[in-house]
Amino acid sequence: MNVPTATLPVVVIGAGPIGLAAAAHLVERGLEPLVLEAGAGAGSAVREWSHVRLFSTWAELVDPAAEKLLAPTGWVKPDGAGYPTGGDWAQRYLQPLADVLGGRVRFGARVTGVSRVGRDRVVDADRGRQPFTVHLVHVDGTEERITARAVIDASGTWSTPGPLGGDGLPALGERAVADRISYRVPDLRDDAVRARYAGRRTAVIGTGASAFTALAQLADLAVDAPGTHAVWILRRGISGSTFGGGAADELPARGALGLAAKAAVDEGCADAVTGFRTDAIERNGEQLVLVAEDGRRLDPVDEVIVLTGFRPDLTFLTELRLGLDERLQAPVALAPLIDPNVHSCGTVYPHGAGELSHPEEDVYLVGMKSYGRAPTFLAMTGYEQVRSIAAALAGDHEAAARVELALPETGVCGGAGLFDEPETAQAGGGCCATPGALQIGAGAPAASGGC
Repeated sequence: MNVPTATLPVVVIGAGPIGLAAAAHLVERGLEPLVLEAGAGAGSAVREWSHVRLFSTWAELVDPAAEKLLAPTGWVKPDGAGYPTGGDWAQRYLQPLADVLGGRVRFGARVTGVSRVGRDRVVDADRGRQPFTVHLVHVDGTEERITARAVIDASGTWSTPGPLGGDGLPALGERAVADRISYRVPDLRDDAVRARYAGRRTAVIGTGASAFTALAQLADLAVDAPGTHAVWILRRGISGSTFGGGAADELPARGALGLAAKAAVDEGCADAVTGFRTDAIERNGEQLVLVAEDGRRLDPVDEVIVLTGFRPDLTFLTELRLGLDERLQAPVALAPLIDPNVHSCGTVYPHGAGELSHPEEDVYLVGMKSYGRAPTFLAMTGYEQVRSIAAALAGDHEAAARVELALPETGVCGGAGLFDEPETAQAGGGCCATPGALQIGAGAPAASGGC
């Protein structure tokens, strides 16, 4: 290469909240970003869940460096106490931010591979002195190569949801009934989607915020459409923390979401089945039957909503030397901080360039993708990540190492490993109480007004 690496742009993959924040921090540091987005607009993935309301407030969803870029344009910051939907976030913040970045953001550009110029992952010689080569394909099918001084992958995990099967693989028959399975929270404002679930039995698999949202929305639908019922399937038992932090959560909307899901169960709008790891799904006439690894068979349902988390797409990074935890597929230094097998009360320690670095220098996975398969990512965490990384790329290592974020407490403790191995938990109440393998909700009285 005859072009000095320092004159090349920093390629940012993905024009979502964290990718655009990365670009804003790079601009603030005097570095030139080039954001490559596969979708047609800013926050393309966010727009696909535009109907879902976030449990973070606007004050926690606007990056400080991005706000500085937007301020001279006359942009009006939304009320910090409000809770936007995904659609609000994309329309009122992400798209204006992409607009002010202008030509630094390219849409319809899907990254298909990243490597070092003239070096596959095997070659050591002079590797660190070579710039990166980023291969992409445009919507019209044309291909292009771009050279870069560094790569920040903020492409997220939205395109790779977890399957129904309890072993991390699709359940037997899952692909055959794909037309009856949704891997996203359904938008019940859409008449066609609403008709799909109204008056029908729906299995909801998952224990995170998305599952809580689906359960609460199906309970609301049941008020207008009698016969609507959810069967909530949990792969583990129920404990004091199953429904989140409740009133103890420092993100009140997140706590309220879990309480809404609990109310759906308590009021008979949903039955909860615990310790059920799906092995197969079978057709039973017009309905579906879920079969567990232990042979249990549930009563037939009409629809299935699978909300078992997401996983990173690493296929276009195979020529880079990444240091990833073998379980979570997160950077090895970050994995212990977020591992749901051991992560307990409190929050994930704020982290930056140090924890996100790889054997391949100047490559960073950020945002939701940095968490690999771990849950509970917050936008604030991603903003702190890219602030630190931009500082590191600019040579300000003191700022890169500095922590400039305090995260809210969840009010809960225990991780997947704790719940899966109840003998490792201490009995005696509290948020760490041993979960029982019980079934709740069946036959529970309906609230006045009914489900």
